[in-house]
Amino acid sequence: MSYTEDNIAELDLLMRFDFSNLQAGIKIHKTADPVAIAAAHRLFEKGIIDQDDGGYLTSPGIQAAEHAQALFTLLSA
Repeated sequence: MSYTEDNIAELDLLMRFDFSNLQAGIKIHKTADPVAIAAAHRLFEKGIIDQDDGGYLTSPGIQAAEHAQALFTLLSA
């Protein structure tokens, strides 16, 4: 099993959230990289973020983002 390009794009988007302030969301503009736009759409469909173009992390999204951060920290060591 390997990460797909879509998985990597979704992980990258999760890493853009400010973990020190979960009240701060993100906005993916229409002119953003199409990969980021598609990743946001998939995360929204999965219930990880609350808006199709970013927004805030949902409860499952907070868990997913925490896991993404932990994985990043482990791999960066």
